[in-house]
Amino acid sequence: MDALMMTGPSQGTDRTEVREIETPRPGRGEVTIDVAYAGINFLDVMARRGDAGYAGAWPYAPGLEVSGTIREIGRDVTDLAVGQRVAAFTAGGGLADVVAVRAGFAVPVPDRVPSPVAAAAPLMLTTALLLLEDAAGFRPGQTVLVHSAGGGVGGAVAQLVPVLGGGLRIGTVGRPDKVVPALGNGYDRALVRDENLTQAVRAATGDAGVDIVLDPLGTTMLETDLAVTAPGGRIVLFGNAGGGEQAPLPPAGRLIGGNLAIGGFSVSRLWATAPRRASAGLRRVLGLLADGRPHLAVTEVGSLADAPAVHQMLAEGRGAGKYVVRLRG
Repeated sequence: MDALMMTGPSQGTDRTEVREIETPRPGRGEVTIDVAYAGINFLDVMARRGDAGYAGAWPYAPGLEVSGTIREIGRDVTDLAVGQRVAAFTAGGGLADVVAVRAGFAVPVPDRVPSPVAAAAPLMLTTALLLLEDAAGFRPGQTVLVHSAGGGVGGAVAQLVPVLGGGLRIGTVGRPDKVVPALGNGYDRALVRDENLTQAVRAATGDAGVDIVLDPLGTTMLETDLAVTAPGGRIVLFGNAGGGEQAPLPPAGRLIGGNLAIGGFSVSRLWATAPRRASAGLRRVLGLLADGRPHLAVTEVGSLADAPAVHQMLAEGRGAGKYVVRLRG
């Protein structure tokens, strides 16, 4: 079978290639999936460039979310059937014709959910939902600020806020040309991350500040986050897109005095350490999609060979929205 492989750390596409490898068989408690569509994520880029904790060894097989049908079932798997349509978190190797996953990582896909959209659910949409509901404790009417609003998770958050009860959505982007796409994602305000950002956010909220900040940029924007968050607000760090050294968090006294909370979130670690919580989030997302909420647009990529170019677009900040690779279907 064909699989995308990264042979070593790189800032470019020179060490990413399609290889023919042995088709996996399911072990105990596992299933294999004939992949129809596989999601492309910025986490693949972080693995490619060698960020700590993403690629455990080289060569590395990227791809963390798929949709497809159950190919084989391993021992002790009783709640899934061969031929059943599923979406799954893969813990690597999803950008391939066939992938093996823990059975608990695979969730049946409702009939009304298209396979390309289902491939965006295990990582991207589940991240957006659990960021809002679990990590940030979103309540209807709250104001949410999201950095990297033009990306996949940023777009999913914008779509989910109205589904969860509504509230002002403010997105930030790295360049002026990304403002219009962010507004197209559903944001009420889209602001460029420049020296005027704090004042712009304050103006957008009538100087009240925001209730929730969702920040995938490590700690590079943390001072701004603290400056724009209202008393009682919550800042959730859920990545380190720049890959740089993380700065220390503020002292407790500053958080206590400001009535502020800072938390962290990693959906891949949640799948590894609390899979029932992660799979419950995935089931809820798929149910919402089956009901037509949210409306999620994805960009289909024609083959595995085209995936490295998409990784490079994401690495250079040129991507927009969510990309999935078509393997079959």
